[in-house]
Amino acid sequence: MTNDKTKGQGIARGLTNYGDPDFSRYLRRSFASSMGYSREMLDRPIVGIAHAASGFNNCHRHFPEMIEAVKRGVLASGGLPVEFPTISLGEVFLSPTSLKFRNLMSMDVEEMVRAQPMDSVVLLGGCDKTVPAQLMGALSAGLPAIQLVAGPMSTGRHKEHRLGACTDCRRFWQQFRAGEIDREEIDTVERKLASTAGTCAVMGTASTMASLTEAMGMMPAMGAGIPAVSADRLRMAEDTGRIATGLIGSDLTPASIMTAQAFENAVTVLLALGGSTNAVLHLAAIAGRAGLTLDLRRLNELSDRTPVLVDLKPTGDYYMEDLHYAGGIPAVMRELRDLLHLDARTITGETIGDRIEAADDWVERKIIRPAGDPIRETGGLVALYGNLAPNGAILKRSAADPALFEKEARVVVFSSLEDLSARIDDPDLDVTADDMLVLQNAGPTSAAAMPEAGYLPIPKKLAKAGLKDMVRISDARMSGTAYGTIVLHVSPDAASGGPIGLLRTGDRVRLSVKDRNIEVLVSDAELEARREGHVPQRATAERGYARLYAEEILQAEQGCDFGFLVGKPAG
Repeated sequence: MTNDKTKGQGIARGLTNYGDPDFSRYLRRSFASSMGYSREMLDRPIVGIAHAASGFNNCHRHFPEMIEAVKRGVLASGGLPVEFPTISLGEVFLSPTSLKFRNLMSMDVEEMVRAQPMDSVVLLGGCDKTVPAQLMGALSAGLPAIQLVAGPMSTGRHKEHRLGACTDCRRFWQQFRAGEIDREEIDTVERKLASTAGTCAVMGTASTMASLTEAMGMMPAMGAGIPAVSADRLRMAEDTGRIATGLIGSDLTPASIMTAQAFENAVTVLLALGGSTNAVLHLAAIAGRAGLTLDLRRLNELSDRTPVLVDLKPTGDYYMEDLHYAGGIPAVMRELRDLLHLDARTITGETIGDRIEAADDWVERKIIRPAGDPIRETGGLVALYGNLAPNGAILKRSAADPALFEKEARVVVFSSLEDLSARIDDPDLDVTADDMLVLQNAGPTSAAAMPEAGYLPIPKKLAKAGLKDMVRISDARMSGTAYGTIVLHVSPDAASGGPIGLLRTGDRVRLSVKDRNIEVLVSDAELEARREGHVPQRATAERGYARLYAEEILQAEQGCDFGFLVGKPAG
C-alpha cells in the first residue's frame, strides 16, 4: 500500500468493492451515520487508534482513559479519531510464550491499518511484544504512524524494600528457593510487586523497547518513561493525537523514520541503558520489515565504544520512573551525542540533534551518569560466535558476573524444559558450582517457541549453599528483568539441528567474553559422528497459526520473524 491521496481520505479511503464506487461511499456513510457521527465529522480525515487493551493484559488496564486523551488531541486538530482493537499480548498470560504470537499481532496491525479507512494511525501498546509487533505491522502497512506506550508501573513497598516487577520478583523468588524467606513472606511480596497499571518498573523488555522507540524517533521526546498513572501520560496521549493528525498526507511514514541510522542510534542507546536482550530480537525483526539487517558483529563494535550510563535494575539500583524524572532518554542521548547520527529524522519533525539541544539541562547524575564517568566503559550487551553458536549468541554482560567471563568448564545438559523441571532440584543431580548449565530445545523452532527460560534456576542444592550465579547457556530467551551470566539466543537452535543440540553432559565449553567466543571443546569428527544419529526435534503442527509459525519462523539473528513478511516496506 502507498500513502496515495487518490485512494480517498477519511471515510472514503479504500472503499469496499461492490463494483459501484458511488454506492460503496453511500453505503459506508450510511452505516457510519448509525454510530451518531454528524456529516461534518464524516467529512474529516481519520486518525486510527490501534490499541491492545485486554482483560488478559494488566499492563494495559488504563488504556480506556488513554484512548480518550488521544481522541481529544485528534478532535482538537480537526481529525476524526476511530479506535480499533488488535490482538493483545499479555506477557505472563500466554502459552507457550508471548513471542510465538508477536508476528500474529504484527499481521493483525498491518492488515487492519491497510484494510480500514484511516489516514494516519496511533499505535497504543506497551507490554513486551506489543510495541515491536505494532512497529513491524506499521512498517509493512506504510501509513504515517506514531507510537504511544503504556508507561511504567510505579513502585511498591515491602518492609524496607522498594518493589518493582519483575526484577524484584526474581530476587525474592531466588531467596525463597534458597530458604532465606518463608512461604508467608513470598505470598506477601507476590501481592505487592505489581501495584499499578503500566509495564514493568525496571529496564525490562517493555521499558527497553519504549526507550528505543523514542531513540529511533517514533514517539515524542520524553514519551518512553512517563509513569502510567501520571497525568503527564494523559497529556502525552493528547499530544500524540494532535501529532497524528498533523501526519496526514505527509511523507513521515515509519520507513522514513526507522532508517539504518535510526537503528544504529537505537542499538547505541540499548547498550548505554544495559537494556533487555530481547531488544536485539525485536530490533532485528523491525529492521527486517524495513528491508534492513541488524548486524550482530556491528553490535559488538558499537558495544566496545558505548559506555553503560544508566543505573537501573536489573543492572543497577533504580527504576524506570526514576530515569524519567532524572532527564529521560533525551538526557541519555545527549551524553551519547558523539556516537549518534544526529541528523536522523523524528516523527515530530525535528532531528535527533534538535531534540538533544532542546532537552532540559538538568540531569540527576546518580541515575544518568556523564559519558566521562560511566558505570562501565563498554556496552551492556555482547554477541558471541564460535562452533557452539555459528550464527551468534547474546550475553548481557552488564547483568553478569565478570569473574565468569573467561571460563572453561564441564556442562550439565538438560534436553528440554520438561527435563529441566524434572531434574534441576534433584538432590542427586551431578552438578557442582564450577559447572555450566545448558538447556536445549527451547529455541524458536522448538515446541517451546523460545520462551524466557534461559534464566535457568540455580540448582536448589547449590542455591542453599549460597551460590548466586553460574554460566547458563541456551537457545532460549530471558526476561529483560533478569540477571546473571547467561548466554542466550544460541543460533542455529537445537530443534533446527544447531550444534547446541549435540552437547552432552560432561563435554567442556570455553566462554571468552573478551574474544566474543563460545566453543565446545569436542573435535569436529566427534560432533559429526554425533550428528549422524541425531534427529532434531523441530516442532510441527497440523493446522492454524501453529502450522504457519512452524513453517515460517526464522532464527534469532533474523529476529524470529516469518520469512514471507521480511522485505521492503510499503509507502
